[in-house]
Amino acid sequence: MDPLLAELEVWHTRPLTPTRRVSLGHMVLPCDPAPGFGGLLLGAVVARHIIDVDDELVPDVHRLLMQVQRGERVAQPRLRHRFQVDRHGMARSLHRLWGKGDEIEFEFDTQGSALQQVLGSIYALERLDTSTRRLLEPVLMKALQWRGPLGAAFVNHLAGSKTSTLRSLADPRAWALEILGFPAGTTRPSNREVAKRFRSRLREVHPDHGGDESVASSVIGDLSEARRILTD
Repeated sequence: MDPLLAELEVWHTRPLTPTRRVSLGHMVLPCDPAPGFGGLLLGAVVARHIIDVDDELVPDVHRLLMQVQRGERVAQPRLRHRFQVDRHGMARSLHRLWGKGDEIEFEFDTQGSALQQVLGSIYALERLDTSTRRLLEPVLMKALQWRGPLGAAFVNHLAGSKTSTLRSLADPRAWALEILGFPAGTTRPSNREVAKRFRSRLREVHPDHGGDESVASSVIGDLSEARRILTD
């Protein structure tokens, strides 16, 4: 069974209802290490829907995100919607992030307007602690500017990484240690040890030394990313 990595439930008024309201339901948003699967899902919901938000409202979406990041009080209603706790009589949109083998996949079940989904993601950020909000605000800003498919390149863009596998996103340091061939139990190798392992593994996989040419580029990319993670 595919594991559920993150989930966001956005409640909102129905399309023909005269009032415009937004609320939040169940949330599973793990964000450690940032952006975590939760940050990736919030970013994906924003990127998926911002393209359908009226252009005249987008600047205020940016301002709202910055206010939430700073922990400021947000006067209601905002962006033509009132954010509230009560969900009586409202409809639900459900967005999820799944693990598919060693890859991840976004699932969007959008029942309300695009703006309601974007607002739900930003107000979900407000529910997180101060340090996490500060780390995720740049991620959502990137998502607001993204135009393209929500695949590996999108995940790399949000995470600031060159790999988008499930293992590398779940625990980047453990993945990097494994990629560079450190023995089990290694936690914090020195930069010198990382460089030595990197050079050794690079020789092993390079086509000039007998490595498989068809996968060399991908493997070398993983080795480089693993070195970056462990030396940052």
